[in-house]
Amino acid sequence: MINDSFEFSSDDDSDNSPHDMEGNNSDLESGFADMNGVSLNSYGGVTSSAYSQMQIDLDRQHLLGNRNHVVESVIADGLEGLEHQERYERLLHRAQIEDLTEVSGIGCLYQSGVDRLGRPVVVFCGKWFPAHNIDLEKALLYLIKLLDPIVKGDYVIAYFHTLTSTNNYPSLHWLREVYSILPYKYKKNLKAFYIVHPTFWTKMMTWWFTTFMAPAIKAKVHSLPGVEHLYSAISKDQLEIPAYITEYDMTINGLHYFTPMPTQS
Repeated sequence: MINDSFEFSSDDDSDNSPHDMEGNNSDLESGFADMNGVSLNSYGGVTSSAYSQMQIDLDRQHLLGNRNHVVESVIADGLEGLEHQERYERLLHRAQIEDLTEVSGIGCLYQSGVDRLGRPVVVFCGKWFPAHNIDLEKALLYLIKLLDPIVKGDYVIAYFHTLTSTNNYPSLHWLREVYSILPYKYKKNLKAFYIVHPTFWTKMMTWWFTTFMAPAIKAKVHSLPGVEHLYSAISKDQLEIPAYITEYDMTINGLHYFTPMPTQS
């Protein structure tokens, strides 16, 4: 299950070639027959030496087969990784030259200061993301444009689910596509993903997504019932969020409901 509480910390997260197979070519002798290198005695049984040789040959074939399979797998993974990297580079180039004001003007995704360990904080306001009335390709390009320089080092994300509706939910297919496109550095350098004001639906979907699609970040996801819980990780003066979030927070949680205890780095 997704963490409902969190501990704030500065985590980091030549072979020898087998011999060629050789057959056994022995002279014909009385009572024996040579058949493809396997000697048969007069009773039709296999001699112990021939049997041993046959086992060695089979083992060699097995080893060769495994090695070839590993080599093919490495080549396939390398080519697939190269294709993903090239695709990302093309998207990054487009993100840098195309007009993305349609997305940036919404204000749903932005950087807001740093956390208590000096790591950039990326804020995402779910209520302001018009999932069904926006060009999702441009949304992806804007995401890449904003995050590419940030994810070169450690960073954290604060997602506010406050007052969102079904109109703000992108499809799981799109989320999976985005996750598969983003390079490894996005996952590796993400140190925490905070979900503020989660609902039962959010918790279930997050559990499903991090279990079956993005297990690499599962331990980094923390569901928080209120904004003030973030202050243990992020100073209040570093967190710029819309007024509707703090107003809603006071409505459901009251005033000063949590005293942050920041962990020293």
